[in-house]
Amino acid sequence: MGKVSDDKYKREAKQNPLNPLNPFLKMKGVKLKILTDTREQLPYTFENYPVQIGRAALTVGDYSLAGFQDRIAIERKSLNDLIGCLTGTNRIRFEKELARAGSFERFAVVVESDIQDVSAGHYVSKMQPHAALQSITAFYIRYGIPFLFCGNRDGAEYMTFSILQKYYYEIEKRFKILSPKISRDTQ
Repeated sequence: MGKVSDDKYKREAKQNPLNPLNPFLKMKGVKLKILTDTREQLPYTFENYPVQIGRAALTVGDYSLAGFQDRIAIERKSLNDLIGCLTGTNRIRFEKELARAGSFERFAVVVESDIQDVSAGHYVSKMQPHAALQSITAFYIRYGIPFLFCGNRDGAEYMTFSILQKYYYEIEKRFKILSPKISRDTQ
């Protein structure tokens, strides 16, 4: 099992310079790149996290990773926004988004609130707390998408970063496991 040369990495970088798994680029100091949807109204800054930020028109969700926009996404919701998505025409639109997200390896809804705020009705809507909680539960069962109540905006930003970082780490780990096998198979 020989060591892969820098020349191979340089060739890969020229073939796909935006590939976030490209080890040559990582050696040059490229950090994790989080993409924010261009329609996101209150984007996280991730200023306390070691990431690069980019903007892109994502098909699903508000946040994703460069190179993995079709595999992982995070939808951000304030409490009032979430409750608004559970009623009327917003519900139909939201369910369509959850259905599209079903093809992703990972998708989650991060909520900038505690679940106790839902059960206490601390939102601007006539929707009853029990009905809101039952809708959230139904969406989880129907689409398999977790709703993560993160306490507040900072907690939701942290959870968004953590999910994307851990996903990237796991992909990188798989890549490293496969790399020696691929190198042996191509020699």
